[in-house]
Amino acid sequence: MQIYEELQARGLIAQVTDEKQVHDLINEGKATFYIGFDCTADSLTAGHFMALTLMKRLQQAGNKPIALIGGGTTMIGDPSGRTDMRKMLTREDIDHNAACFKRQMERFIDFSDDKAIMLNNADWLLNLNYVELLREVGPHFSVNNMLRAECYKQRMEKGLSFLEFNYMIMQSYDFYYMFQHHNCNFQFGGDDQWSNMLGGTELIRRKLGKDAHCMTITLLTDSQGKKMGKTAGNAVWLDPNKTSPFDFYQYWRNVGDADVDKCIKMLTFIPIDEIKEIEKWDPSRINEKKELLAFELTAMVHGEEEAKKAQDGARALFAGGGDMSNVPAVALKEEDFRDGVVDIMQLLVSTGLCASRSEARRAVEQGGVTVNGDKVDDIKKAYEKSAFSEEFLLKKGKKSFCKVIC
Repeated sequence: MQIYEELQARGLIAQVTDEKQVHDLINEGKATFYIGFDCTADSLTAGHFMALTLMKRLQQAGNKPIALIGGGTTMIGDPSGRTDMRKMLTREDIDHNAACFKRQMERFIDFSDDKAIMLNNADWLLNLNYVELLREVGPHFSVNNMLRAECYKQRMEKGLSFLEFNYMIMQSYDFYYMFQHHNCNFQFGGDDQWSNMLGGTELIRRKLGKDAHCMTITLLTDSQGKKMGKTAGNAVWLDPNKTSPFDFYQYWRNVGDADVDKCIKMLTFIPIDEIKEIEKWDPSRINEKKELLAFELTAMVHGEEEAKKAQDGARALFAGGGDMSNVPAVALKEEDFRDGVVDIMQLLVSTGLCASRSEARRAVEQGGVTVNGDKVDDIKKAYEKSAFSEEFLLKKGKKSFCKVIC
């Protein structure tokens, strides 16, 4: 199976311009393509997984990725999928975030021997003269068409700033610039980016002629993209200091039953023929599928050793087997104790299982807290330091837990 057909079989392709050209160039390994990453945080998230694995798949088929760091566009903020304006970041914040992105991308993409390149759109966007840009690019954009774009329509009721209105133009200019200076002929992105990305394709063709071979592919539906990478309102980071390998494993281990097969196809590198056999497994093996997904993705981000530790820890907690030493531990601080003891509510807050003492009180009163398997129903329950010299497993609900040490 060639790479374009594999992308289709994995359910990745949503919309395509010039499909025959796209098909041929990708399968022949002649595509130089880019995917953009705005630097809104100091770590990539599980939501970026689709883009990173796509770049790796296409590179393995002989195509050349351009990882575009959005040092310039991040200063404006993409309104797509937003109900309000993004937080304004300083140039220093953006540069720091970009450096963090680079280190993480290198786990997925081979940048050696010009097999891939990494660019930062700050290098050209921040030097643009505004009037010259308006004269060069402005005539090729219809305001009426822009306002009909989905990324703007959903913001019109609550208000769309002129700052954000310029985002489509900046993103389009990126493709135009890289087409001219880096032979970039493809752009990939989420399905919610379709309008923004078409702007780049149209700009190139209007400026350089209809025969300019530039193509656009969107690969991920907006709804699926929003589902990935977040849990309980919090981002699932690729940085192990922000989301531990164990928590990363557990996120994928706990995906919904209906999404497991889809995630295995879209995100793992298990061959399609093997995936077809996995899809035939009896429904009673759903947890085995989830373990497979979680292990594959954790190994990809954090290495097989960390994936094995995470799997052993999860099995120790939930399946009655595995190594309890691999369960994540939280060390209490001296200030957590008062008169030599720490109460159950402070324990829940100090370990991060609850955000506040009031939340901890509700958890205890609702019967959702256990220590070493025994339910705690007294909010005044307290523990001396000696209690933590032996195994002390604190759980809130079915999926939130940690070992507590002192």
